[in-house]
Amino acid sequence: MEYLDTIAALEAIYGQPGEASLVKVARQLTPTYRAWIERSRFCVISTVGPDGTDGSPRGDAGPVVLELDQHTLALPDWRGNNRMDTLRNIIADERISLMFMVAGSTNVVRVNGRAKVTIDADVLARFEVDGKHPRSVIVIKISEVYSQCARAVMRAGLWGDGDMSDGLPTVGDMLNEMTSGAFDGKSYDLAWDARAKETMW
Repeated sequence: MEYLDTIAALEAIYGQPGEASLVKVARQLTPTYRAWIERSRFCVISTVGPDGTDGSPRGDAGPVVLELDQHTLALPDWRGNNRMDTLRNIIADERISLMFMVAGSTNVVRVNGRAKVTIDADVLARFEVDGKHPRSVIVIKISEVYSQCARAVMRAGLWGDGDMSDGLPTVGDMLNEMTSGAFDGKSYDLAWDARAKETMW
């Protein structure tokens, strides 16, 4: 298989970017980007560390991030699986990218920047839910914010093709497979809904 290995070869195939793709980039939150991100309850975070890259979904019942100022976002680290892949990467390498989505919209807004992890009590308190706080908060300094072409979401029919989950393997199926049957995946799946309800925050 032949691979491209120079930027010149890549540009020869794709040509030059359109004007809209260049003028859309902001270095801080603007009124339109702020309004869009405030509506987003879901984003995907990408980080890089000594063991490679990581992509992680993050979601909340309201805005997934909080604006600290026009250059800074804060993302609570709510309960998960305690692998801490994202947090470990940020400690090792501050580079971070986020893709914000809003259900029903084919657009995506992207943020690139640098991040740190804080356990500052005042910051944690800003995310209190029913007396509970995240164990840490990711603070992101914005380098770039811009919209993403809608074609990928449109091609996937992400919001318009209905529920496509019927017959999908479950997490229990995956755990069972990875342990050659040693892990009781069926029991894991049966207990999941109740466990998630009790441990959401």
